[in-house]
Amino acid sequence: MQMNNGLTVDVVIPTYKPDKRLHKILVRLLKQTYPIQKIIIINTDKDCLNEADYADIDKLEIHHIDKDEFDHGGTRNVGVGFSNSDLVLMMTHDAVPAGKYMVEELVKAFDDEDVAVAYGRQIPNSDCSIAEAYTRKFNYPDYDIVKTSNDILKMGIKAFFSSDVCAMYSRKIFDELGGFPNRAIMNEDSIYAANAIQNGKKVFYAAKAEVIHSHDYTYMQQFHRNFDLGVSHRQFKEIYAAVKTEDEGIRLVKDTAYYLVKSNKAYLVPDMIIKSGFKYVGYLLGKMYYLLPRDVILKCTMSPGYWKDYKLGN
Repeated sequence: MQMNNGLTVDVVIPTYKPDKRLHKILVRLLKQTYPIQKIIIINTDKDCLNEADYADIDKLEIHHIDKDEFDHGGTRNVGVGFSNSDLVLMMTHDAVPAGKYMVEELVKAFDDEDVAVAYGRQIPNSDCSIAEAYTRKFNYPDYDIVKTSNDILKMGIKAFFSSDVCAMYSRKIFDELGGFPNRAIMNEDSIYAANAIQNGKKVFYAAKAEVIHSHDYTYMQQFHRNFDLGVSHRQFKEIYAAVKTEDEGIRLVKDTAYYLVKSNKAYLVPDMIIKSGFKYVGYLLGKMYYLLPRDVILKCTMSPGYWKDYKLGN
């Protein structure tokens, strides 16, 4: 099915042990003002998803892979391979469309043929902590942003920021750029955005395309996540060499602390600082992963399957 501009849209959602939100997401996708052609689920571990639970969902296609086959980049490339649409919307199984205009707002970005990817705004869950809610506001403002190579000097690593929690891709440009890296421990979305910008394309942040999505990670969960982020930045150092990767994190800590004090929540500042410390230590260790033995890496990472063929120094 096509709209006035003739662009078709498929959705790709990697899943692993999805909860009840997945059904809600699928229902809301089918109620969008801009029609979805097909929803493609790439599910890790067949035993963790009962297809009968989604028998009422139209336009749904489910493919199963083994746990050791999953990769943040490669699995999404597989999903795109099942699509023949002009635009491919990447989502995660815990991001719920906030309204019926989400897809329509993302599609509008592609009126500019140089836009490679358009990503949406993440709204925190109602039970989200105040610090995490502020992080969402910090990373996802209420106004649109168009990012090009001219913004790298001014924005630093933020110029490359994008999120596959909710991000739509031009299939034509996706193919031209070679898609996601087939091996990526995480951060495939920002790696792609950086590649697009460095090849003269644009990244569009669509503030009106909203999804409900947030996490309140523990100290160790933050450590593990940022360890993998550091690994990613090291493994794709040719992309990140031109930008400072730590300044944005420091600015977030300062701004969050100020916000908490201003909101009469100063007592939350120590917890936020401790959590930030876990993030920073994890990130630094991740950037030095190639110096670490495999058993240490497995204690630090949130993605043990990624390291099954790892040898010291590679």
